[in-house]
Amino acid sequence: MTEVRFEQDLVRALLREQHPDLAHLELRDVQGGWDNQMWRLGPDLAVRLPRSAGGPVLTRNEHRWLPALAERLPLPTPIPIRIGEPSALFDHPWTITRWVDGEPADRTPITRPDAAETLAGFLRALHKPAPEHAPVNPDRGVALDGMQDRFTSALTVIAGEAEANQAREVWEMAVAAPPWHGPPTWLHADLHPANVVVRDGTLTGIIDFGDLCAGDPATDLSAAWILLPAGTTPQFFNAYAADSPTTTRARGWAVLRALHLIRIGRNGRLSLPGGKPTWEPAGRAALTRATTE
Repeated sequence: MTEVRFEQDLVRALLREQHPDLAHLELRDVQGGWDNQMWRLGPDLAVRLPRSAGGPVLTRNEHRWLPALAERLPLPTPIPIRIGEPSALFDHPWTITRWVDGEPADRTPITRPDAAETLAGFLRALHKPAPEHAPVNPDRGVALDGMQDRFTSALTVIAGEAEANQAREVWEMAVAAPPWHGPPTWLHADLHPANVVVRDGTLTGIIDFGDLCAGDPATDLSAAWILLPAGTTPQFFNAYAADSPTTTRARGWAVLRALHLIRIGRNGRLSLPGGKPTWEPAGRAALTRATTE
């Protein structure tokens, strides 16, 4: 993905056009972002403009579903406060959200063991049966046997390394595990270090719900290896009360997602478009946890 960047002047003009009562607030650039570019607006708000091809659809997902879901979630989330509609200034919907304070975990990793129970409690609250018309994502919450080509492609990023065989073993066990037979549950579907925030070493917020969808909760449970400190996975799964097949599928998802983080991070290290240098060490640590714990 070639990274598109918008300037503050555009954001200020959009605020004056559609939300003039907020246009006087201080506007500050925020690092990061994939499908969206973000600015902090005053002390308590953020502005997010979609910049990828799929970004507008993800923005509408958040607009429609997150406000109601957030009412039952025990951690702060970027609830949409105001909606920006397409106009002559900007062709797509955009959002003013609540600011979730903290540092992204790709820059400040979670270090405190109590984050395991915090994350488990958040996912227990989120993973309720979704309505029939909830979004479906072909790459998240689905059966792992349909993701074999993606795994094979992702594995090339560590070709020739010792962990490649371990990653393949974990993946094969996950594919062989019994599939999810329960109702599709709500999923965040994109829990990786850049989408959670940390203060004082522990998890304090969950952000970027654009991929929100319904499916197998194992996709989200992969976060036990992706986000949490080494050695805390049993604590997490005890608190969540996942069954053995779901835990096995989650570990497979963790390997796949860790490989994607490594690839995107390596692209950043090589200054390739769409790369995020901080994602490679996060992905490496996650892969080690998922293949050894």
